[in-house]
Amino acid sequence: MELGLKFGTNANIMQIDDEDDAGEDGLSSTASISSSILEYRRLQGRTYHSDKFASTYFLPNDQQQMDSIDMSHHYLTILLNGRLYLAPLEQNKTLRVLDVGTGTGIWAIEFADQFPDAEVTGTDISPCQPRWAPPNVRFEIDDATANWTWGSENFDFIHIRYLFGAIRDWNALFQEAYRCCRPGGWVQSGECDVEFRSDDGTTELEPVLKTYKDLFQEGGKAMNVSFFVQELQQKAFDEAGFVEQKSARYKIPIGGWPKDPQLAEIGRVVRATLENDLEGYTLFMWQDVLKRPRDEYAVWLSSLRKAIRNPKVHSYMVVHYVYGRKPE
Repeated sequence: MELGLKFGTNANIMQIDDEDDAGEDGLSSTASISSSILEYRRLQGRTYHSDKFASTYFLPNDQQQMDSIDMSHHYLTILLNGRLYLAPLEQNKTLRVLDVGTGTGIWAIEFADQFPDAEVTGTDISPCQPRWAPPNVRFEIDDATANWTWGSENFDFIHIRYLFGAIRDWNALFQEAYRCCRPGGWVQSGECDVEFRSDDGTTELEPVLKTYKDLFQEGGKAMNVSFFVQELQQKAFDEAGFVEQKSARYKIPIGGWPKDPQLAEIGRVVRATLENDLEGYTLFMWQDVLKRPRDEYAVWLSSLRKAIRNPKVHSYMVVHYVYGRKPE
């Protein structure tokens, strides 16, 4: 199914292309856009979400990072063979949709185009969505780590994606999603582990790749949040009470090394996504959280960028999707 990338399938082993050398008031967490929300924090020329929210998120919210978010959406859509979701949605029964952590709003906008009769709401702690959107899309400022302000049984489909590093309590997240989902509705979650892996040991050619994982392991402990959430994600989803669950784990290659053209395309986009904003992914963790020497950062970042471009390294990361239905 999908691209032959799923774990547990015979096609799981990606073949290497040797010719590829391309390198409401106080009780409400929902707030209208106000001057306080637009007072972004600044670090080394990058902007981050307002201090208004109790949660601390590691990614910037400026244009450079927004470009990487859109590229991530692109490779994930290719990964799912052009689909925006895995859950078995019915067009005439999917009328209210929530996109949690919408980022640039690209998923919400594309979903709204495919489901013109649906009302799609995208939420995020940063107001970085476009001013123009289809008439059936709205964006709201909301902190997914707080109690949700939505009424119970409010949505037919809740989409949650790439919240690793943002959620301390995954049980609370999915309990809120369960509460806000209507009986018979679906919730889907997709998360990625930020670790460079390889099946042939070639990641050992670039030891700096392991330090990327180490950065987020150490930083996550300091922030009391995990960046390696797939077990937490699945366990919390199970305990929330969803039925008819299905899950899938995919390898996303980094670089154009797979022989399969579609996998190679995914790999090139993944590498471009990382290269576009390696600083954005790591600056806050390095300087603000772990307070590592600033003079070492540029050298480390350069080494990491070089390692990602090494055509001899056949690395990938793992994405885990799980979806399920709320019992009727």
